[in-house]
Amino acid sequence: MIENDIGRIIVDASIKVHRALGPGLFESVYEKVLSYELSLRQLHLERQVDIPIEYDGLRFDGGFRADIIVEKTVILELKSVESILPVHKKQIQTYLKLTGCKLGFLLNFNANLMKDGIVRCVNNLAE
Repeated sequence: MIENDIGRIIVDASIKVHRALGPGLFESVYEKVLSYELSLRQLHLERQVDIPIEYDGLRFDGGFRADIIVEKTVILELKSVESILPVHKKQIQTYLKLTGCKLGFLLNFNANLMKDGIVRCVNNLAE
């Protein structure tokens, strides 16, 4: 399964979770429920994954923690904030660059409509 196929499943699952729970809960709640929903769809995922940073030939563990990585190829950064800020978009772009992953989603579950809370980010992904 390629990244875009996984992405479609992620968007569908995110919308389903948002419809069921609505906005306003903690990110950790959405993370647990979305992880469950993705696993029902036969996707392998890891939660709260420590990603090391490499700099000047050295490796630093715990550089950042990805909320969810799906099929070792798509990074999900979950938010429950009033609005997505430019810093949030930079965060997911940096995560993609550091991991070499090509697709990521910034998912803001605090949006009134989930479609308005989804930001798709790419890093050299062939469309």
